[in-house]
Amino acid sequence: MTSPALTLQSIPGLPLIQPGDDLAQLITTAARTVDIHFQPDDVLVVTSKIVSKAEGRRVDLRTITPSARALELAELTAKDPREIELVLRESVEVSRYRKGALLVRHRLGFISANAGIDHSNVGADGEDWVLLLPENPDGSAHALRAGIKALTGIELGVILSDTHGRPQRRGNVGVALGVAGVTAWLDLRGSADLFGRTLQHTDIGYADEIAAAADLLSGQAAEGLPVTLVRGLTLAAGRSTAGRAADLYRKPGEDLYR
Repeated sequence: MTSPALTLQSIPGLPLIQPGDDLAQLITTAARTVDIHFQPDDVLVVTSKIVSKAEGRRVDLRTITPSARALELAELTAKDPREIELVLRESVEVSRYRKGALLVRHRLGFISANAGIDHSNVGADGEDWVLLLPENPDGSAHALRAGIKALTGIELGVILSDTHGRPQRRGNVGVALGVAGVTAWLDLRGSADLFGRTLQHTDIGYADEIAAAADLLSGQAAEGLPVTLVRGLTLAAGRSTAGRAADLYRKPGEDLYR
C-alpha cells in the first residue's frame, strides 16, 4: 500500500518586491536557481503581501484625510484616524470595535481586523506607509498562474495567502485570499465514512488548509520566504466548487456571530 506524502519547500532568493515587478518571472527564476522544476499538481502558495507590493497597493498615510466617521472610531479605538479612514474605504461595514481593535467586513466578503491593512514588512521608509490587500486576489492568482504557465509550460495551482484571526481562538493562521487552479472548498456531504455512515455536514476549506500549512514556512516576521511550493496534492480530488477564494466566505445571513 502506498503511503501518502506531502512536501512543502520554500523558494528562496526573491528580491524585495517593487511596484510593477513581474512575479511570475521572479518566482520562476528563483526556483530554477535552486534547481526546483515545477510539476503538474504542484501548488504555489504566495503571500498576498508581495502581490500587493507588485500591484502598487502601498499607501502613504500622510496623503489621507480622515472622515468624521474615521475620527469618531479613532477616538473609540485609540487608533490612527488616517489608517481607520483606509479601513472604512476597504470595508462594507464595521462589525465590532473596542480600544485597540477594529473588526470589519471587507469589501471582498470576509471579516478581518483592520481590513487586512498592514504595517509590517511594508518598507524601511517610516511608519507612515501601509499596505492594502490586493484589489482582486482571485484575479491576481489567475494572472500569476497564467504567467508561470507561459514561462514553464506547467499548469500548477496558485494560492494567495494572508493571515487571519478566528472567533474564540487565539493566534492568526494562514488562509487563502486568492485561488487559481485549486479546489477552494471541498464538499464531502453524501460521502460515506469508514463505517458506511453518510456524511451530512462535512465540508472542508481545502485552500485554507494548504495556506495554513505553507504559513509554517513563510512565517509572519523576518523570514523573507514569501513563496512555498506544495507537492503531493491531487488537485482534482473530490467534488468541489470552481476554485475561487470567494467561495469560502459565508454570506452575512449565515454569520452566526452577529
